[in-house]
Amino acid sequence: MTTGNYPMKWDLETFYEGGSTSAAFADELNGIEKDVAELDRLLSEGSSETNFKIAETTAIIQSVLIRLRQSESFVECLQAQNMKDSAANGLSDRVKTISAKLLGALTRYDNELRQISDDKWAALMADESLAAVAFSLSERRELAKEKLAPELEALAGDLAVDGYHGWGALYDLIVSRAKFTDIGENGEEKVLSAGQMFNRLSDGDRSVRVRAFGEWEREWGDAAELCADSLNRLAGFRLKLYDKRGWESVLKEPLQINRMTEATFNAMWSAINEGKPKLVRYLERKAKLLGLEKLDWHDVSAPLGSSARTISFDEGAKFIVEQFRKFSPDMADFSEMAFRDGWIEAEDRAGKRPGGFCTSFPKSRQTRIFMTYSGTSDNVSTLAHELGHAYHQYVMDDLPALSQEYAMNVAETASTFAELIVSDSAMKTAVDQEEKLGLLEDKIQNAVAFFMNIHARVLFETRFYDERKKGVVPVEKLNNIMVEAQREAFSGALGEVHPHFWASKLHFYITSVPFYNFPYTFGYLFSAGIYARAQQEGPAFAERYVQLLRDTGRMTVEELAQKHLGVNLEEADFWREAVELTTKDIDLFLELTE
Repeated sequence: MTTGNYPMKWDLETFYEGGSTSAAFADELNGIEKDVAELDRLLSEGSSETNFKIAETTAIIQSVLIRLRQSESFVECLQAQNMKDSAANGLSDRVKTISAKLLGALTRYDNELRQISDDKWAALMADESLAAVAFSLSERRELAKEKLAPELEALAGDLAVDGYHGWGALYDLIVSRAKFTDIGENGEEKVLSAGQMFNRLSDGDRSVRVRAFGEWEREWGDAAELCADSLNRLAGFRLKLYDKRGWESVLKEPLQINRMTEATFNAMWSAINEGKPKLVRYLERKAKLLGLEKLDWHDVSAPLGSSARTISFDEGAKFIVEQFRKFSPDMADFSEMAFRDGWIEAEDRAGKRPGGFCTSFPKSRQTRIFMTYSGTSDNVSTLAHELGHAYHQYVMDDLPALSQEYAMNVAETASTFAELIVSDSAMKTAVDQEEKLGLLEDKIQNAVAFFMNIHARVLFETRFYDERKKGVVPVEKLNNIMVEAQREAFSGALGEVHPHFWASKLHFYITSVPFYNFPYTFGYLFSAGIYARAQQEGPAFAERYVQLLRDTGRMTVEELAQKHLGVNLEEADFWREAVELTTKDIDLFLELTE
């Protein structure tokens, strides 16, 4: 399907012809399996002080990582575009099995790294063949010291394929079977997928939102017992593994994955909580403008007014590229290519999974973006967000595989920075007050999402784990925890909340990254600080921004901020300044809506 200049369906054939029955993809997986077996053989030959061939094994690992990432992305795209593609589900199991085998080999590899003496390690990291990935190798060496014996870690990885990851796959099946009934203007009933129904929740007509939210809660309520079973098993696996490793805090792993300290985590949320009273004033004003005593959950992201303008895909694409060009011609040209060459799946049709994502195909040096585009301003923001991810990967394509392993929080920095470029540029060029108000509200909506909605997820997940340590948490208790978290995170500003949000949100069921929530908030605020610096320095900052992105896979976030911004993330001052940018937006909103 094409709406004018740009296709709305992506091209996956350029990677492996034939989709989920592709012979070329089967060959790719066979090749990866062969190299993982060779890696195993090399690792079984000797110890770090004798026969451990660090340069050779590292080269194989990087080659496998590039191809395995590409394979994971291909399968993810197949499943997302058609949730009933059973062949793709089978491929997903095979890829996860290969990943588990690689994880077992990497565990042995990491164990070899940790046995190398400090003096010998320093000499190895100075070697030209390893210097480019010294940060990643040193990080792996240190993390290995905090894990189980390699044979136990490998066993846990093997068992996770049909256990831990299997529960995540069950949730995907639940979502694929979810059916939502929508009643059109002519009174006819239509069955929608989760992705299609989700867009109805922010419709400009409140009667549509109310009806959609009722149907949304009904369906997730019907699926709640299955979702609860999946969520409890995922958490149970993690908690048992953490216990065996001697890890007391459930935040230890997500903080390690995101290369950030707990001090940074706490400083960020402290600054956010200080700024929440102003956000409450915004929510109260919006309720008044909508003629409501309080906003219900489905009103929070609703556009002001009874209806919202529909933005065509071509129009949204052109708008994004134009705003990117004001910051960086390179970023604009890249985005134009992504739209033109079929890198984006945006068609609004049944059978797709909900949500949006960007995934990389590093072997081909391309990315793919997935979403369901229905013409809302939020859809345009999602497009800009995902293109930010894509550009981040694009500027790192020439780096070694291990140096491309950037964490979710800095990935969300790039995506949110892209959103800021679009929203701020649009605000400055708005031709009338109504347009300016709409754009301003979109910006503030992001703050509500990252400061309140995401905070509710963090509170829920933290408290859920506390309860899970005592035993399986039933549906009613999960609902209560969710309601309490939402009330607290939104500072009591909401009327009706969303008890089954824990069931409807994919992020709670992602097995690759626990606590798939706070990195979004980090990215939002960190990008605000970067954007402020870009405003100060002008066009010259575009190249510095690229260099910052290129460092995201080879530094902690604290080191990254110190090097490129000269700030200390473990102190609240930087975060307060970032929150203040939202405060100024709210002050303007309150002024315009007096």
